[in-house]
Amino acid sequence: MKEQVQANYDRLARWYDLFAGSEKKFTAAGVRLLRVQPGERVIEIGCGTGHALSWLKQAAGPGLSVGVDLSAGMLRVARNRVAGAGIPLIQADALKLPFRGKSFDAIFLSFTLELFPAPESLLLECRRALKPGGRIGVVALQKSEALACRLYEWGHDRWPGTLDCRPIRVGETLEAAGFRVEKLEVEAMWGLPVGVAAARLP
Repeated sequence: MKEQVQANYDRLARWYDLFAGSEKKFTAAGVRLLRVQPGERVIEIGCGTGHALSWLKQAAGPGLSVGVDLSAGMLRVARNRVAGAGIPLIQADALKLPFRGKSFDAIFLSFTLELFPAPESLLLECRRALKPGGRIGVVALQKSEALACRLYEWGHDRWPGTLDCRPIRVGETLEAAGFRVEKLEVEAMWGLPVGVAAARLP
C-alpha cells in the first residue's frame, strides 16, 4: 500500500498543483489556525509541493521549518519552490519520523492524515515528536452524512488508488489520540466537507 501511494504521487508530482489548486485556501486556513510563532520548530508531514512550507517558514522566521514527504517526486517540486529559504526537505515514512522525541513546537498536516488507514498511528508518532504542550494543525476531508461525502466514500471503496483520501471525523480523531481541540472549522470543497483544526497536547 505504501509503495503504491509513493508511486502515485511520484507520477502526479509534476502536474499536482494544476488539479489540486482548490486545496490551497483550506491549507492556508490551517496554517493560520496553527499560529506558528517566530523562533518555533515546526514540521509539515506530507509537505507535497511546498506551498504550506513557505507560509510556515514566514511565520517561524529564525526557527526551524522542516518538510517531510514519502514521495521523491513531490519533494523535487517542493525543493524548487522553497529554494534558498533554508527549509530542510526529507524523504521519510511519516510513521517513523527521523527525529528525536519532543523535538517540535508544532506539526502541520494538510490533506495527509486521511491518507492513512489508521490515522491514530500517525497521530501517535506526532505526539512522540512534539514537545509537551505542542500544537498540531490538521486539514482533512471531514466525514459526514452529506451526499457528496457518501458518494466520495463509495468511490474510495471502489477506486482507492485514485480517490486515496478517506474522510475522517477530524475533531474526534484528534481527541481520541490525546489532543485537546482548540478550534475546528468545517468548510466545503466541491460539496465535500473539509475540517480545519488546531489542537494541543496537554
